[in-house]
Amino acid sequence: MYQEKIKIAFQNININLTEEQVLAYQTYYEMLIEWNQKINLTAITEFDDVLLKHFIDSVSLSQAMDLKKISSVIDVGTGGGFPGIPLKILYPHLRVTLLDSLNKRIQFLKAVIEKLQLSDMETIHGRAEDWGHDAGYREQYDLCVSRAVANLATLSEYCVPFIRVGGMFAAYKSGEVEEEVEKAEHAVRALHCEKAVIEKFVLAGTEMTRSFVKIQKKGKLDKKYPRRAGVPGKEPL
Repeated sequence: MYQEKIKIAFQNININLTEEQVLAYQTYYEMLIEWNQKINLTAITEFDDVLLKHFIDSVSLSQAMDLKKISSVIDVGTGGGFPGIPLKILYPHLRVTLLDSLNKRIQFLKAVIEKLQLSDMETIHGRAEDWGHDAGYREQYDLCVSRAVANLATLSEYCVPFIRVGGMFAAYKSGEVEEEVEKAEHAVRALHCEKAVIEKFVLAGTEMTRSFVKIQKKGKLDKKYPRRAGVPGKEPL
């Protein structure tokens, strides 16, 4: 039953999965529910809801940009692995890094990566404000994604340091995002990025409106960004 629902949900966004991919999404769901009894990974637990609101929502980025042309992705504030793991299952060529501040969630992510035998995947335990200054990660990625709950100005300071010049930061947001984008304009300029572009869509199989806010980096970042841990959240640019 799960496998048939997975196939149909992805077909609704014009994606045909292999049998291996279908099984991977099913196994991921089963592990998510099992681990969620011990640690807080998600408030969404019913299969149909996880399928739409986590899996389909995560991969819907493919409707807004050509991920086949992307090589490396970092998922900041990944939580239970969204959107990083669903994207990796769908696009095996991606080199994906998952960053989260809670070590218990990192242990879950490592277990999923091992179980699904996902190659070229890495987990990092820590804060974006710290890792954004690490030479091994700073300005190293084609794409940074985040579904984390934070205002766009704060989220941009967390995420832009990880992307190379010419790379893209894509924030997953709810439908009404114009005011938030407007308030973040100063931050986007300070971080040497092009003006944010909003792409709206309706989540397949639902009436939920969603937005991707795409921010392209046009120049190297000032060394003072990101500011020390806690500051971007308390004092957005």
